[in-house]
Amino acid sequence: MSSFFIKGSKNPHIAKPGKKIMVSKRKAEVNPAMKVKGKKHNSKYNEEISSDSETESPVVAKKRQAQEEQDYDETPQEKKLRLAKLYLNQLKEQEEEKAEDEAFETDLIAGRLREEVLEHKGKLQRLIAKDLLPPDTSEIRLLQGHKLPITCLVISPDDKCIFSAAKDCSIIKWDVESGKKLRVIPGGRKGTEDRHVGHTAQVLCMSVSSDAKYLATGDMNKLIMIWEAETCKHLYKFTGHKGPVSGLSFRRGTHDLYSASHDRSIKVWNVDENAYVETLFGHQDAITGLDSLSRERCVTAGGRDRTVRVWKIAEESQLVFHGHEGSIDCIQLINEEHMITGADDGSVCLWSVNKKKPLSTVKQAHGCHGDAGLEQPHWVAAVAALLNSDVVASGASGCSSNSQVQVWKCGPNYRGLEPLFSIPVIGFVNSLKFSHSGHFLVAGVGQEHRLGRWWRQKEARNGICIIPLKRKPPNQDEAPATE
Repeated sequence: MSSFFIKGSKNPHIAKPGKKIMVSKRKAEVNPAMKVKGKKHNSKYNEEISSDSETESPVVAKKRQAQEEQDYDETPQEKKLRLAKLYLNQLKEQEEEKAEDEAFETDLIAGRLREEVLEHKGKLQRLIAKDLLPPDTSEIRLLQGHKLPITCLVISPDDKCIFSAAKDCSIIKWDVESGKKLRVIPGGRKGTEDRHVGHTAQVLCMSVSSDAKYLATGDMNKLIMIWEAETCKHLYKFTGHKGPVSGLSFRRGTHDLYSASHDRSIKVWNVDENAYVETLFGHQDAITGLDSLSRERCVTAGGRDRTVRVWKIAEESQLVFHGHEGSIDCIQLINEEHMITGADDGSVCLWSVNKKKPLSTVKQAHGCHGDAGLEQPHWVAAVAALLNSDVVASGASGCSSNSQVQVWKCGPNYRGLEPLFSIPVIGFVNSLKFSHSGHFLVAGVGQEHRLGRWWRQKEARNGICIIPLKRKPPNQDEAPATE
């Protein structure tokens, strides 16, 4: 209940609710002692002032009057009822918001679990190819530091560093953002193996563990060297292969290392224990490539025996696949059950571990070169795959200077390959890797093929090309993964 007081009176009067307040305008009595001769006292200084006398707009006055009437007319019981309804409405809004949040979290968790299940089954395929844009050639960066052609490279799990190796036997750790060298492991001369810490023969392959703890490198001298990835400090040296080491891969989530060699064997090592585990045989020619993911298995390319093999380590068995007409020079897993290969007959093949023949084959994937009637395909020397996606890439090498990196879109369930765009490079594309985030593609190029010197492109520069991969602005939510 409100109280109103009238100012200007010695005894204030309390206005009763519901009654109109009348303020009389009496002429104020003036103290004779305050009178000034010759001047009349200004009566405006004695007017009674009240906040109620201020001018109000009709709307404000109407709202105030309605509020006052509500305050005056509402009984205690009605007030309790009104507040109770207000409180219930607030509870209802809070519960609805909570339900929406819980539903969103449930959908998010369900989506993640579904992706994990598909990934474990080897069937996860994130559809991002449709959003990729051709890169601007002016944005491609070339990092130079090796004296001879790049032979292999890997990207650290956090995409901040690149490790590269070359025919000059050196290893360089690069900072992706600045393009600066972080560490350099120089190569040594032949005959200095006993006193030189590092490789004294050209490095053919390398791999980094999924926790970025170890870096493994293999060379033409049949040696595997283990390094601390952060500092590039030498840790171990593995011996046992009887030919050049041509493939290395750490099993994801572990420090188990698989190695392949021109001696046609696969070896398994435990880097934590600095120990050899076992050897697997099966290929009929020099092994040219190897890859693995989380399962206890690896895949290999058999070179001129024209086979692709899946090695089940625990079961001590292997699956054999046929499809290429030439030497299979490179291989990469897309997920646990699909892979891509490239051969010197110019073809690129998509495979499933459940099918003995390719799901898709693109012949002369990079075109041909040579005089009319004597054309030869550009052979595919490197392939790469963006893990669990529908994007793969291949790199061509040939006698002409117009080599290129071709980016492909895999069809639904990996049945079919469609060209997205190509990036021209000068030189032999000896190695290709997608960053884990898919934001860039790295190509190792050189004047010569990594395994020989059949042809030398003098105009080419030995270096690492960092190719940015831009995507279209998102107009809607990302396309869901498919099975």
